[in-house]
Amino acid sequence: MNLLTLIVASVAIAAASRVESVQRDVDRLAWLSGCWELRSGSRLVEEQWMVPRGGLMLGISRTTRNDSIVEFEHVRIETRPAGVFYVALPSRQAMAEFKAASIGDSSAIFENPVHDFPKRIMYRRANADSIVASIEGPRGGQTRTITYPYRRVACR
Repeated sequence: MNLLTLIVASVAIAAASRVESVQRDVDRLAWLSGCWELRSGSRLVEEQWMVPRGGLMLGISRTTRNDSIVEFEHVRIETRPAGVFYVALPSRQAMAEFKAASIGDSSAIFENPVHDFPKRIMYRRANADSIVASIEGPRGGQTRTITYPYRRVACR
């Protein structure tokens, strides 16, 4: 085996190892999979996540008030060579991407410092039947945090 072949093989093995490691990061988010809801008066926020598979999680959310759609969003958490990304496509808005700053067995933080609002998206597992999602960023010259305390519900 010549030196060039050895270098190319070493780079390929390192790249494959990195992708596999990043896919395991997405797998650590399995606690997020399932159906979640937040009820507040006539407002209902629903969020649903598929189990991670192949370095990808797919999610959707929908907010209704008195049975009328307020907003909806298509989301994916995906593996890329540069890391794990949270990619959101909210209703009536442009797609936004947030890179994982940290992923743990019960929390995840995604950030995009150049996005207007939010700049940070966080998920935290409170227990087996509840999670807390929050978005954070500047609004009116101050940092604003919006929190969504979800409870697990049956998927329907």
